Amino acid sequence: MTAEAQRRRAFWQILLIAAGLLILAVISAGSVYLVNKAREDSKWVVHTIEVENQINSLLLEIRRAESSARGFLLTQAEGFKIDHEKAVEAIVPALDKLTRQSGDNPAQRENVEKLSAAIETRLGQFAQEMEFIRQGQPDKAAALIREVVSTDATAAITRIATGMIQEEERLFRLRSENADRSQTFAASMTGIGSGLVVLLALISTWLVRRSARARDEAEARLRDANVNLESVVDERTADLREANDEIQRFAYIVSHDLRSPLVNIMGFTSELEELGGDIFHRIGSLAHVSAEGAPLAPAGPGEIVLDGADKQLSEDFSEALGFIKTSIAKMDRLISAILNLTREGRREFQPVKIDTREMIEAVVSTLAHQAAEAQAEIRLEPLPDIVSDRLALEQIFSNLIDNAIKYLKSGVPGEIRIRGRTKLGYAIFEISDNGRGIDPKDHQRIFDLFRRAGTQDKPGQGIGLAHVRALVRRLGGTMSVSSELNAGSTFTITLPIAWNESNRNAER
Repeated sequence: MTAEAQRRRAFWQILLIAAGLLILAVISAGSVYLVNKAREDSKWVVHTIEVENQINSLLLEIRRAESSARGFLLTQAEGFKIDHEKAVEAIVPALDKLTRQSGDNPAQRENVEKLSAAIETRLGQFAQEMEFIRQGQPDKAAALIREVVSTDATAAITRIATGMIQEEERLFRLRSENADRSQTFAASMTGIGSGLVVLLALISTWLVRRSARARDEAEARLRDANVNLESVVDERTADLREANDEIQRFAYIVSHDLRSPLVNIMGFTSELEELGGDIFHRIGSLAHVSAEGAPLAPAGPGEIVLDGADKQLSEDFSEALGFIKTSIAKMDRLISAILNLTREGRREFQPVKIDTREMIEAVVSTLAHQAAEAQAEIRLEPLPDIVSDRLALEQIFSNLIDNAIKYLKSGVPGEIRIRGRTKLGYAIFEISDNGRGIDPKDHQRIFDLFRRAGTQDKPGQGIGLAHVRALVRRLGGTMSVSSELNAGSTFTITLPIAWNESNRNAER
């Protein structure tokens, strides 16, 4: 699949997911709204039924008060009186509750006001009737009852209450229809949402299976490519190793072959030095012969005194020989260093468990004389133990500590710190000093073979750090430097904690 096709597929997948999320959000919001509306409509239906029941309860209490009053008038039984008093006591609370329940409807509030006036009138009549009976005037009580019947007070209460019931029945029908409609919409929305969810699930499943097939195909192609890549890498690695071995053999042969003519030059230089001594001895002898042919007395035993041009020629000859011998010695050291590098490159590393602190203490002890002369103090902080090649580590730390001592600032007490820590399976070692430092532009130069940085007032061939970095790389690690001029240097070495068979000699 091309990159353009992958981008298009990713775009449509994202678009589909976004659309699905939007639809689900709309359905969820709609469902919540419709469910709440259906619940609200149902609450109003229940409220209507409660209002209607309260009206009927009020009418029942009024009728009960009337019947018990008439029963008491006819029989003078105490039970009718008690029942009448209870009914009268229940009328006012029932009316108050009806007033509260009808507060949402203006028409019902008006009817409640009329009903309250009629009930107040009737309650007054009840009180008068019971007072006449209590005073033993049943005739007046009967007359009052007949008057109430003629004025139709109870009928007025019934008429108003019936109108209120009819209004509540109308509201009940209306609110029931709204509740049914809301529930229908909510059910429809839920059904539609469920269908869309199922549809999105099917589409998502199809896309996932399609992506899985595409991924499997890509993985198969990647495995094939990896197989080919591994074979190519193996071939290239074999070629590189062969080329590296060839370079090492070539360097060894060249260094070995250079040593032979260098030895000859060294021998001829020694002979030339002896021959020069004989020549200038003879010149000096001839220069001190008297005019009569007798030699003059020498200045001392075996000593020939030269004068003028002969003396200058002797000095020039000695100086030239000195330059030749110095260059021969430098060439000899370089050849020896190259030979050491080639021998080290051919050596197989042997991973062993190393007590790093003990090993570095041994290295520091061998450099104690140099440290004392430089007035340097070497401090060892906690160091992690690792599995690696001991000889390589000794060469690494020995070279770095020796450089730290060598390049301290004169007149300033030296302080060299060696510390270590572990992180993600690696041991990190830091060798820091308060020496002369390294210019940042030379941070890479110092790791090049035969390259040095800064003032060249110390002996060396520019091989040490290059050799150290090569060893670190062969051990599967990295090496870096942090330094500023006159601010000291810190060399950081990162090595595997457990260097094993899988990576041993990987750099060869």
